[in-house]
This record gives sequence, structure tokens and C-alpha cells, in this order.
Amino acid sequence: MNWNKYLNAGRLRPSTRTKELDSRNEFESDLGRVIFSPAIRRMHDKTQVFPLTDNDNIHSRLTHSLEVMSVGYSIALNLSQNEDFLNKVTLENDAIFREIPIIIKSACLVHDIGNPPFGHFGEFVIQDYFKKRFAEKDEKGNARFDVTPEQQRDFTFFDGNAQGFRVLTKLQFLDDIYGLNLTYATLASFLKYPNADDVDKKFLYRKKRGVFESERSFLDQIIENCDLSVNGKNIRHPLSFIMEAADSICYLVMDIEDAFNKKWFDFPFIKREMNANLEIRNIIEKIEERKDISENKKVVNFRLELIKYLVDLAVRNFIHNVENICNGDYNRELIFDDQKGVAAMLNDFSYANIYAHKEITDIELTGYSVLRGLLDFYVDFCFNETEKFREKAVASISNSILKAALMESGVEEFDQLSDYYKLKVIVDFISGMTDQYALNQFKKISGQKIN
Repeated sequence: MNWNKYLNAGRLRPSTRTKELDSRNEFESDLGRVIFSPAIRRMHDKTQVFPLTDNDNIHSRLTHSLEVMSVGYSIALNLSQNEDFLNKVTLENDAIFREIPIIIKSACLVHDIGNPPFGHFGEFVIQDYFKKRFAEKDEKGNARFDVTPEQQRDFTFFDGNAQGFRVLTKLQFLDDIYGLNLTYATLASFLKYPNADDVDKKFLYRKKRGVFESERSFLDQIIENCDLSVNGKNIRHPLSFIMEAADSICYLVMDIEDAFNKKWFDFPFIKREMNANLEIRNIIEKIEERKDISENKKVVNFRLELIKYLVDLAVRNFIHNVENICNGDYNRELIFDDQKGVAAMLNDFSYANIYAHKEITDIELTGYSVLRGLLDFYVDFCFNETEKFREKAVASISNSILKAALMESGVEEFDQLSDYYKLKVIVDFISGMTDQYALNQFKKISGQKIN
């Protein structure tokens, strides 16, 4: 375990920050960069679970991410005061209290920053779209796009985690292609899947492609500078397990509270459906000892008790397994590594009673039409033989996204980009849209709306 390397404060581009005038350390600077980024602001209108909702009490990606940040910070503080953990990592006090908790806060806040409109279903729509487009042939029987098999995977295995890494490292464009230029430690902690190769679901770090081909060199730099290569394979940064736990805790608990607030079920239903789990049954019985509280209060107390249980579990499992984590031998999520099966029960309940609900699936079908319509328009126009059509489409694309692709490729005009980077521009633009903006843009280009 080389925690000094894990907490590497170096950056992809050396920092020009004037440290004499800024008392923050590098990781505190990271948090500021993240909070003030446009990509964070856009998450206020991106789907968490309930697309295009007009209910202000229901979570967006932004409110979810703020809660994940809070839970992650709680886990980090618990670790920072745990004698067993302190004895194992042997770090200075500054590293314990002003580095680890702050790194986790940043990683938690940006963990969903690359998710497209309409949530995880939006990822599937993009993947499915490009599987079909890459199978197309022109009139001579040649592939429609000049894209290598490795480059095709960026689209056919499109993932919000990999897009988030691209957003952080490139697409928050100012004057160079280093994005927010975050520290190695913060970027590594963000990477749940430090994998730019094939998916292999047997291994947690390769469950998805967490890095696109276009950012492979950045991944290599991070792996080297944070010492995250063991026996020739990439391993997760240990703090990414904390970020993952905080995310899972929040969506498992808060999705249930959101669905309750939408009146999809009541507290007796929760009690009945989860009665088979002894730990959850004990929590509910403790809550119901008070006869004078409302159902709303019961659900809030249920949330508090579950978060407390799962945070404590994450801390215990992290400390107990930290050596295996750092050796790349731990292959489980912290809160699912539990004989009592609390997280598993919450997960089963949500899939049975929330994610398959008709209200969600109906809006997801709308999202399918919107995303396919946008992709069809921009792909067909940007690759059109007629220059005027290409100009019209490119003119409507975000200037910062276009500049990033031009600088990456070392060219000056869209038409000079390779097919790979033309498709990158399109997907970068569409995946960065909020749900409502995507819907409005689709209505405009399909003639359903004028302004």
C-alpha cells in the first residue's frame, strides 16, 4: 500500500495556480473547480430515476450527487478517526483530514457528470444506435464510417462513466485539452472502471469500459502516477470503493423515498415487502415503537437508519479489506459484502416496485425517440455530402465541444476531423444535454416546435 502515491497531487498539466495567494491544498482546489463547472450545473435537469418530472421534491442528478457527496464525506470522516485505519495507512494528519475526505467529496460530486439525458436508458439508446449504424454499408458495400474496431467500442459500449472521465479531462474546455485539470488522485478516485479494453463482468474494475479510446493515454498517466498497476493489470484506486458505496447507499435509499413521495406505495407496503430481511424488520419495528408519528416521518426515519447501517458497513468492510483492495484482490462492492443482505433487499425491492413502473417506462420510450431523432439528425447532416447541410448542423453544436475536438485532432475545421472525432463531437454534444433541452431540440429539428 503506497498511500503517498494514491494521494498524488500532480496533474495532467502542471498547475499554474498561485499558491502563495491561495491557502487551499491541491485537492481543495479540485473541489472548487468541480463545484463551479458548467457540467455540474447542467445536472440539475438530468434524470436520476424519474425523467422529465415537474415535482421539485424528486431527485435530479444534481441533488442525488450532492447527497452522495455528503454520505461519502461521512464515510471518509469515520475512516479518518478510526484507529485501525490510521495504523494501516500511516499518513500525516493533513493527509487524513484535509486530503482523503476532500478527494472523496470531489469524486462523489462528479460521479454522474457524464450521464446522458434520460439516465441509464439513454446510455443503452446510444449503444444500440451505433451498433446498427456501424453495420451499415454504402452503395459499394464499404463501411459507412471510417472508424477502427477499437474506436467503435467508444460508441457501442458508450457509458456515462467513460463520458464523465472525458468531461473532466477534456470537455470542460477553456484554452487547452485538459478540462478541469484535476489531480491524479481525484481522477483516479472517480474511476470506478479504470478500463479502456474489453468488458469482463467477472472483475469489478472491468465490469464496464470506464475510459474511451480518446482518453487512454490519460488513464495510463493516472495508473502510473498513482501506482495502480499490479501484476500487469489496472486496479481501482482504493477511494473509488468509498465513492461507489456512497452512490449505492443514496440511490438504494432515496429512490424508495422518492417513489413513496409520488404515492406509488405506502409504509405498510414497504414493511410487508421487506419483512423477510431480519435487519430491516428490526429497523422498521424500532421506528414503529413510536405511535405518534406520521408515515412521512416513518419513511424519513427509515432512510436515516438505513444510511447509518450502510455507512457503518462500508467503513468496516473498507478497513477489514484494505490490504486486498490495494492488491487488487477485492472484487465486491463494500455494501453488498454483507451476510445480512440489506443492500440486496433494497435493490430487489427497487427493481420490482420502482424501475419497472409504467410512468418510468413510458417516459423512457419518449427518451428513445428523442435521442434517436437527435442522433439521426446530427449524424446524417454532419456526414452529408452537401456542404450547406454540414454547416447548418455544425453551427448548432456547442462551440466549446467543437474546439476541444479540433484541438485534440490538431486541425482547424470540422470537415478536417476524422470520422471518429466527428462522431465524438456529436455524442459529446448530445450526451451533455439536459433532458428538457434534448426534448426541445428534438421538437425543433423535427418541426414540432418553432422556438
